[in-house]
Amino acid sequence: MENKTVLVVDDEKKILELVRLYLENEGFKVITAEDGETALKKVEIHEPQIVILDIMLPKLDGWEVCRKIREKSAVPIIMLTARGEEIDRILGLELGADDYVNKPFSPRELVARVKAVLRRYNNTDKKERQRITLDNLVVDYDYHVVKINGKRIDLSPKEFELLWFLINNRNRVLSREQLLANVWDYDYYGDPRTVDTHIKRLREKLGDKCGGYIKTVWGVGYKFEVERDV
Repeated sequence: MENKTVLVVDDEKKILELVRLYLENEGFKVITAEDGETALKKVEIHEPQIVILDIMLPKLDGWEVCRKIREKSAVPIIMLTARGEEIDRILGLELGADDYVNKPFSPRELVARVKAVLRRYNNTDKKERQRITLDNLVVDYDYHVVKINGKRIDLSPKEFELLWFLINNRNRVLSREQLLANVWDYDYYGDPRTVDTHIKRLREKLGDKCGGYIKTVWGVGYKFEVERDV
């Protein structure tokens, strides 16, 4: 994880310094921002490998910052949300966040989440490096690229991992719990509706035909259904 750049965005200086301390102790390079506008500028200038983003920010709030980042980049985003505010988590995921951590949080837990998200995003296991083609849909794990009719489709890291897992288990019914365990890690204690949110976004981005491969199995979960193997 050495030399990975993390952008931490929060308007509380004590939180910024605490998170900086723990991340730097793990070998990360840390840059910070105290408002939304500065955060967007630093994303463009420094091109961090991951962003830790608070919701309540001056100038531009975390929702708007997340949305604007997603217009141009698939950089992983971990959002900091107030404890118990379920709507915050759901909205963040709908906007393209990859994970969330409740405030107040354990700095050690946050560092563990950062490592887990980066591990998924930068998986270097050569056995998993593959390219799958299904009609006009191409999913390239090596470069984390998805194309339809030759046009690149921008997916967040979590959306890509979800699609990859579905395709590699095609024609199998997968429960929400299975998807949470395998795409969000076994130690991820998430709301099963997180899966529904990401499935919805995947279908929208893949369009009518390719999004239609993802079938809902009512009362169970989802499956990527194809008439022939790929």
